[in-house]
This record gives sequence, structure tokens and C-alpha cells, in this order.
Amino acid sequence: MNKTALYIVVALLALTAGAGAGYWQYKRLPEQTASAAPAAPTFWQASFKDVAGKPQALAQWRGKPLVVNYWATWCAPCREEMPDFDATAKALGDKATVVGIAIDNPEAVKKFLGELAISYPILVGEEDALGLMRAEGNHIGGLPYTVVYDKTGRKVAAHAGRLSRDKLNAFLKPLLQAEKVADTRQ
Repeated sequence: MNKTALYIVVALLALTAGAGAGYWQYKRLPEQTASAAPAAPTFWQASFKDVAGKPQALAQWRGKPLVVNYWATWCAPCREEMPDFDATAKALGDKATVVGIAIDNPEAVKKFLGELAISYPILVGEEDALGLMRAEGNHIGGLPYTVVYDKTGRKVAAHAGRLSRDKLNAFLKPLLQAEKVADTRQ
């Protein structure tokens, strides 16, 4: 056997051994980390600070339709849709709630909100909000991302990307009609 062939055989053996060891470690990894890592909170267990730094539990908005919009100050489509979300929030009054969760740092959010008046609650979640957003279905992590919940807390719609006011209202319409029907029965 010549030297080149010998080097190739040795390299292939080393590569195979390395791949086998890596696979073995990979198969053991979930078993080791699953018991050590705490479970991520569900949406309704989560809490984030508002722009004043006061913790706000998401569960406080359970009981009527809820629109949650994940956004960031550096996200152009997020900035474009926020006036529509604000107009919808004002039109809804107390029939439903719109909440924005910024995946950003608190200083940037405060500065941004000083430039754009928003009437609905804004929470600052940073990295924790990114994890919650992924758990709610946005595995890619792209922004903006909007999730709609009914009054029981069940997720009924999710939308990745800029959401028009018409589409948002289309998500909310059946939820609000269900509320009207329930009110007439009482």
C-alpha cells in the first residue's frame, strides 16, 4: 500500500470514529439536559415588565379576546403595523385587549414609544419573550408575529409578518360575535 492510500485509510477511520463519538454524545445530551433544565413557562404563566419596570402577568388579560403582537424597535414592518393595532385597540374598547411584547431592550422601547404614541399595553420581554414567541409557534423567530386568543385563553390564530388592520379585524370578528351571542343569552 502506498503512503497516500495509507493516509486516506487513517483519515477515514479517524473521521468515522469522530462521527460515532459525536453521535453517541448527541444521543446522550437530551437525557442529561432534560432533568437539569427547568420547564419553560406556558404563555399564561409568563410575566414581563412594562415600560415603567413593573411586572405584568399575561394571565391578567384572560377572560376576553386577546391580541399579542411580538415586535422590536428595529423592525420596520413592526413599526408600520403599530398604528393599525392602536386604532383597533381603541375601537375595541373593553371588548378585547391588544398587548405588544417588545423583543428589545427597555431603553430602546422607551425611546421609541416617546416618538410614537401607543395606547395599548407594551411589555418588554427581551430574550425571554423570544423563547415564548417560539413556543407559541414562531419557530423561525421572525418579527412581527401576532397571536390571537379567545376569551378562554385558547390560541385561535397566529400570523407571521406585517398584519393589516383588515386581517386583524377578520381574526377578531368571530370572537366578538361569540361575545355578542353570549351577552344576548344572559
